[in-house]
Amino acid sequence: MNWGDGTRAVRAGLPEPDKYEPTLPGPVFAAHYHLPGEPTGPYTYGRDANPTWTHLERAIGELEAPGAEVETLVFGSGMAAISAVLFSQLKAGDAVVLPSDGYQALPLVREQLEAYGIEVRTAPTADDAQLEVLEGARLLWIETPSNPGLDVCDVRKLVKAAHAQGTLVAVDNTLATPLGQRPLELGADLSVASGTKGLTGHGDILLGYVTCADPVLAESVRRWRKIVGAIAGPMEAWLAHRSLATLQLRVDRQCGTALALAEALAARADVTGLRYPGLPGDPSHEVASAQMRRFGSVVSFVLPDRARAERFLGALRLAEDATSFGGVRSTAERRGRWGGDAVPEGFIRFSVGAEDPADLLADVLRALDA
Repeated sequence: MNWGDGTRAVRAGLPEPDKYEPTLPGPVFAAHYHLPGEPTGPYTYGRDANPTWTHLERAIGELEAPGAEVETLVFGSGMAAISAVLFSQLKAGDAVVLPSDGYQALPLVREQLEAYGIEVRTAPTADDAQLEVLEGARLLWIETPSNPGLDVCDVRKLVKAAHAQGTLVAVDNTLATPLGQRPLELGADLSVASGTKGLTGHGDILLGYVTCADPVLAESVRRWRKIVGAIAGPMEAWLAHRSLATLQLRVDRQCGTALALAEALAARADVTGLRYPGLPGDPSHEVASAQMRRFGSVVSFVLPDRARAERFLGALRLAEDATSFGGVRSTAERRGRWGGDAVPEGFIRFSVGAEDPADLLADVLRALDA
């Protein structure tokens, strides 16, 4: 149906109405199921499938690719989902292209891939630089917008070049969420995300997922999940599905406030390196506008030095100093403290929450002044 985002988010994945049954069935806690005779049917063992997963997987699929036949698999974390794609599709002798400016855990993944005899090539997200090292690769991994730098690449352009030589394309859609960007509609083979962040939005569960249209591809990822056992708990899956109902409300508030924050920061002489794809003057704005429907909740910027950044974070009252993003409560952190991102010491990743915009902007500007 041609529903709007809010309607789809509220209704996605719900079973057909059944008299006296809840609209969203509660979590099913089961290690095994009654299974007389031949082991056929959807539910045989708790590591393979769970009715609570099924509802959530259908819901995410409806958001990632409305109206299309796709399969979604949920995992215990975003990294479990990422690992499932990479390690199910690659073998010794293959080459994979990763972003050099992607999620902080990717260098650890690179070490493991190389230990298995897989060639790993890297290039920045900006300016579609991954095209330069794509030749002969089995898999191209895209992260757009990148975390934490917020660079954007042209997904359609990279997909066209990759598919022309038989290369699979996976897109990390964590920062955008399905309401901001639909990688499968842009031609990607797999859309992968950490549901821990904006999708569920309350900072209280770990979750990941993979969505793809090719049933053979989906089965290979499902097989990896079965082998490794990187499954989502039923309570986490149920909480995630419950949270989807407010996704459009949360994302629209957060994106609107994020743009207002970026505009306010652009007027500050003490702020440099400001990035937000929704800001008209941002280097990625033109490309982002062509493939994104919303620009996300994260704004990044640089303060003069580490001490200034830490004083700013200490002065905030409405943003928690935490290493996550996409939640209803604003978070901010100095990314350089982890040592894994190529960012200045004063680099701040600010994730806008659902607070009143005027209150949050006033708090940020007051903290900068302080």
